[in-house]
Amino acid sequence: MSLQVKDIEQILANSIQNHGFEGFGASSLSKPLSLDIYKNWLDKNYFGEMTYLKNHFEQKETPQKISPQLKSALVFTHPYYPHPEPMPEVPLQNVRKALYSQGGDYHFWLKNRLKKLIEILQEQFPNEEFLAFTDSAPVLERDLAYRAGLGWFGKNSCLIHPKKGSLFFIAEIYTSLELQTVQSPLPDFCGTCTRCIDICPTEAIQNDKTLDARKCISYLTIESREIPAEPLRKKMGDWFFGCDLCQTTCPWNQKLFKNQLSTAFKTDISDSLKRDLLIKDLRWVLTTSGKQIQKALFGTALMRAGPFGLRRNAIITATNQNLIELKEEIREWQKDESLKDLVEWALKTFEEQNN
Repeated sequence: MSLQVKDIEQILANSIQNHGFEGFGASSLSKPLSLDIYKNWLDKNYFGEMTYLKNHFEQKETPQKISPQLKSALVFTHPYYPHPEPMPEVPLQNVRKALYSQGGDYHFWLKNRLKKLIEILQEQFPNEEFLAFTDSAPVLERDLAYRAGLGWFGKNSCLIHPKKGSLFFIAEIYTSLELQTVQSPLPDFCGTCTRCIDICPTEAIQNDKTLDARKCISYLTIESREIPAEPLRKKMGDWFFGCDLCQTTCPWNQKLFKNQLSTAFKTDISDSLKRDLLIKDLRWVLTTSGKQIQKALFGTALMRAGPFGLRRNAIITATNQNLIELKEEIREWQKDESLKDLVEWALKTFEEQNN
């Protein structure tokens, strides 16, 4: 069935707004415009341990390998600041973490919101196929969003919209409907600005709008299952989970959120109360069993790092912040083979910082 995008927009108009989506557009499921850039990124091994990104290449190149009937993608953006699904009662409220992670895991709630839209579409088009995706699926979602007119590719590789910034999720509904898409991609408004490149502590942002994930603090604290190389550890600063620097420094986000992003929520341990609260959070990670951590953090984005990743992050954060009060809790993990080298680095660093 062939339709105009505006026909779908009229059907979903109230539901898009009611479920918190801000942007909507559509794209054909043809060859991605950025496919060659993505392939070059893979060839440079910038994906680190995320081998699934390479394994899914064929499905990203040809979405019909997911289902042969698919013809179009409905593309949505959903802001995550302020967080739409806050979880104030869970632990780790005082560590420095990415804005998107300060609440429920979007892999769950965002997909559920998409499914609500699919229910409406299925009623209108009972013989058509609709599949909901978030970024955990083999989808080049920024490419789709760009083609749908929802933003341009920023120098930090994020999608940026002139009125909505970049602090939003992208979500998709693949469908067998054939949509007549007329939306033109937005022009690049980054100009000569290089703030995102300049602020990255680990120099992960490349000059061609790509990211070397192996250096990115978000990758190192979330996706990676390894211990970061020693030269990177200090550069990670007080980031416990993820990093927002390349987005919070962006003029388009600064313009939208003004002084709300001025400090990017840096942990100020010169305040004794904040220092004590940070120590309490990190001590909890270092002294709590894996099962208890999983239970306490169930439903949050933080569980993506798993107990090992959270303990690793706690040791690095504590060391970089010189939280010598946690020295003995860290020393206990010297018995763990996977953390042994990191603990030795931490203890040595504490000694150097306090002598």
